[in-house]
Amino acid sequence: MKERIEMCLSGSGGQGLILAGIILAEAAGIYDGKEAVQTQSYGPEARGGASRSEVVISNGAIDYPKVIKSDILLALTQTACDKYVKNLNKDGILVADSTLVTEVPNISNKIYLFPIAETAQKKFGTKLVTNIISLGIIVGLTEVVSQEAIQKAVCSRVPVKAKEVNEKALLLGFDIAKDLKVKNKKSGNKIN
Repeated sequence: MKERIEMCLSGSGGQGLILAGIILAEAAGIYDGKEAVQTQSYGPEARGGASRSEVVISNGAIDYPKVIKSDILLALTQTACDKYVKNLNKDGILVADSTLVTEVPNISNKIYLFPIAETAQKKFGTKLVTNIISLGIIVGLTEVVSQEAIQKAVCSRVPVKAKEVNEKALLLGFDIAKDLKVKNKKSGNKIN
C-alpha cells in the first residue's frame, strides 16, 4: 500500500455514502491498525442532493485530513462522476454505477463499471445496500483494507436487524470485484 491512500465516495443524498466512508475509515483505523480520517460534504437537500465522503488512510501520521488527489473514486451518479473525476490521480481507480453513470471519461484502464444500485434492488429488494456492495467492490479491487476489517466495521455500524442483509451485500461486492478483475485483465480496458 502507498503511504497515503485518498478516496472519494460520491453520489447523491440517501445513497449511504457518509455511512460508507465512516465504515471504511473504521475498518482501517480500528480493525487494520492504520491511521484514517473521514470527512463529508452534502447538499442542503436530505435526499437527492450532492453527497460526498472522503477517506484518507495511511500507514503513518495524517498531516492533512482532506483528499488532495483521489486514488480511488466511487461515482454513483453522473453528476458526481463529472464533478470529481477531474480530481482523480492519473493512475487512480474509478468505480462507477453503470446504470447511472453513462458518460464515462476515458481517463485510464482502471475504470470499473457495474450496475450497483440495480443489482442491490434485484438481489435484496432494496437500494439501501448499494453503499455496502460498493464497499465490497472497492475493498475487493484494491485491498485498501482487509476483508476481515471491513466485515467487522460493517457489522459494528449497521442495525442488528439489517446485519444479515448487509453482510450478504458486502460478500456480493467481493464477488463482483473478483469478476471485474478477471474481465479487466482480459480486456485491458474499462469494464462493463
